[in-house]
Amino acid sequence: MTQLRNDIPARTPLDRFFRVGERGSTLGREVRGGITTFVAMSYIVLLNPLILGASADITGARLSIEQVTTATALAAGVMTVLMGLVGNAPLALAAGLGVNGVVAFQMAPTMTWAQAFGLVVLEGLCIVAMAVSGVRERIINAVPAPLKIAITVGIGLYIAFVGLVSAGFVTRTPDAAHSTVPVRMGVDGHLVGWPIVVFAVGLLLMIVLMSRGVPGAVLISIGTATLMAVAVNAAFPVEGWGLVEPTVPDSVVAAPDFSLFGQVDLFGGFASAGAISATVFLFTLVLSGFFDAMGTITSVSDEAGLTKDGKVEGMGRILLVDGAGAIAGGVTGSSPNTVFLESAAGVGEGARTGLASVVTGVMLTATLLFTPLAAVVPAQAAAPALVVIGGLMMAQVRRIPWHEPDYTIPVFLTAALIPFTYSITNGIGAGLISYVLIKVCKGQWREIGWIMTSIAGLFVLYFGVEAITALLR
Repeated sequence: MTQLRNDIPARTPLDRFFRVGERGSTLGREVRGGITTFVAMSYIVLLNPLILGASADITGARLSIEQVTTATALAAGVMTVLMGLVGNAPLALAAGLGVNGVVAFQMAPTMTWAQAFGLVVLEGLCIVAMAVSGVRERIINAVPAPLKIAITVGIGLYIAFVGLVSAGFVTRTPDAAHSTVPVRMGVDGHLVGWPIVVFAVGLLLMIVLMSRGVPGAVLISIGTATLMAVAVNAAFPVEGWGLVEPTVPDSVVAAPDFSLFGQVDLFGGFASAGAISATVFLFTLVLSGFFDAMGTITSVSDEAGLTKDGKVEGMGRILLVDGAGAIAGGVTGSSPNTVFLESAAGVGEGARTGLASVVTGVMLTATLLFTPLAAVVPAQAAAPALVVIGGLMMAQVRRIPWHEPDYTIPVFLTAALIPFTYSITNGIGAGLISYVLIKVCKGQWREIGWIMTSIAGLFVLYFGVEAITALLR
């Protein structure tokens, strides 16, 4: 008679739904992985409000810290839970760094916030449509890999530059100075004041903690620098903090501010910024969104053992949720949400299923009640995260084939013009146009295809919009 084995634990409904045992994990590992991912990425709840709040729209309106904190936590929490339930993958979503810079510093000054978030919703709809139709893969295959990498590198430089500027480490030289140097270090070429000290301490601490592999290094550094800023601000009369002055809040818990929810104008941006500029903004969001997501999804899924024969298990569902994340980012007012590379931290702790994402999402949602804490964090405490994350993105430069002449200049223009012109759109456009031009002049236009040719043509219109407008007058 065959005896029943007592050493095999009974499968619970939770185990069966998420296929925990089937993927070689345990409920304990999934919970630990979910918590680890939350700790690794929760800085975005503090950082995103500072980025979006640092810019004003065309009317001069600014978003409050409380508004954006609520929007950031809500979208990240809901979409991460959805990724767990629908995609069954250990992938967390939140407002994407880089694309939120596009919304804040490129789009908002040319339109209202509602119109900018309307374009974000349209981005999500485009990504969902492309994921369903298969067009997404065709466009991805059309753009050469070196240019995709250059976009990531350029965005990394851009993010780091934004961090240095917001901290006051780098400032603009006034035009009245008639200087040939457009930017300088600190004030008059010198680093002065406690805010700079707070930034330097936070940056060095973050570098040390990350080099030692400390979980939650970014969050720990932001928290430490914030406490230092609060103490310094209470002990001395300090100026130069910027938009957020670090003071102890009246309360730690407060009701979320949902005033941004649903404040969306889908097509108004085309009238405010102009049809061509708005179209290019939309293209930039879509391009950055799905390229970044594809790279993150593939790398994290491969690390989790969810890739077979080069294909990610459940990729269709994952891409749909990722596209829905962009829509949610626009509806809530938090900027496009996308898969976070910090999900790899949870995978490193053993996460293999969507249960980990559910845990992460629930914890992100819980931060809705702690919005007053976000109003304490000055730019100098959060800016180190931009510099460090920018550096990590910059590391992709090692994958660029600099020895191939067809790519050298296009890649350089893409990566360099993004930070130098403070515009991701300009960098992508210059890189694609120069690449297409090189191929056409070499008689290799058949290699680039109609998709790349059309995209390059769109960017030519973008760069020449002022001349075209003048001719039409």
